[in-house]
Amino acid sequence: MSDGSGGGSVRQRKKSSGDGTGTRARKSKATGSTASGSTPSAAQQHQMWARIVLMVGIAAIVYFTTFRTREKKFATQREVLELRTQPLDCSRPYLEEISKFAGCIPKRCGRFVSDKIVSPAEAGILLDLARAGFALGQSAGGASILDLHSGALSKGTQFVNVYRLPEAKQLFTSQHINVYRHVKAKVQQAVAENFRLSADALHLTHPTFFSRLTNATAKTIHDEYWHEHVDKETYNSFHYTTLLYLTDYGKDFTGGRFVFIDNEGKHNRTHVYIEPKRARVSGFTSGAENMHHVEQVTGGVRYAITISFTCDREYAMADPKFALDDDEDDQNAEERSAEP
Repeated sequence: MSDGSGGGSVRQRKKSSGDGTGTRARKSKATGSTASGSTPSAAQQHQMWARIVLMVGIAAIVYFTTFRTREKKFATQREVLELRTQPLDCSRPYLEEISKFAGCIPKRCGRFVSDKIVSPAEAGILLDLARAGFALGQSAGGASILDLHSGALSKGTQFVNVYRLPEAKQLFTSQHINVYRHVKAKVQQAVAENFRLSADALHLTHPTFFSRLTNATAKTIHDEYWHEHVDKETYNSFHYTTLLYLTDYGKDFTGGRFVFIDNEGKHNRTHVYIEPKRARVSGFTSGAENMHHVEQVTGGVRYAITISFTCDREYAMADPKFALDDDEDDQNAEERSAEP
């Protein structure tokens, strides 16, 4: 029996060895498993892309909620504004400094804009004055200035004294002079009223100047007018800054909007725009609460006047003494000497 049993076992083993079906099935299964591990199925690919899209979306939400810049229009070119104001908390350094000047401390810091302080006719006369002055000299870059107090006029990459140019005596008329002084006085009164100050406590200060901005390529640092800045940090004498616009945004030039930059927390910002308009006046406290810049002009010519005020008599300056004034003084002196 044992011999028979042993013989059957041998024949069974041989049969199994001769039939490759089981081995091939096992190999086929193993091969299929390997292929499945190296090449994701369509369902797995879909899940992978869904995860990527979700992660990108979360990253975008975090970015735009953490680093957010909003835009707000404070004054558009189409509006005619009696007065629009925006109160702000004074920056600490500004408040500490200005608190030393009685009668010149604002009830609250902030900004205002009005189209009713200066008339369009007055602005037109001042525009004529500016064009006459810049006909004698302009910057080689995009920003030219004319300071009627010091006589500084951009010319090429340098400055010249406009009052040393013979042509200036023929260009600046008594009408120009009188309107310039009258407008300065009206703007000074507007600053006093809006910030609840004594007008006598405000003093005109340097620099007060006409500006002419174009899209010409900057040649010197003076031509790069578009950088963000705080007036009090740029000019130590400033306490209140005003601007009188002489040309219209969207008509006489493009670009060139005035932009306040309000920081809300570490990363959030609001850009508050003023669109220049002929005879429009904007005014603001000169501390860090009113960081700002001017957009680059992209076409045309933008004219404006910066009129700045100080509370410190040490930095006060008189109205400009035009070359025409010198001629009038000489003529009066001659007339007096001819009297019996």
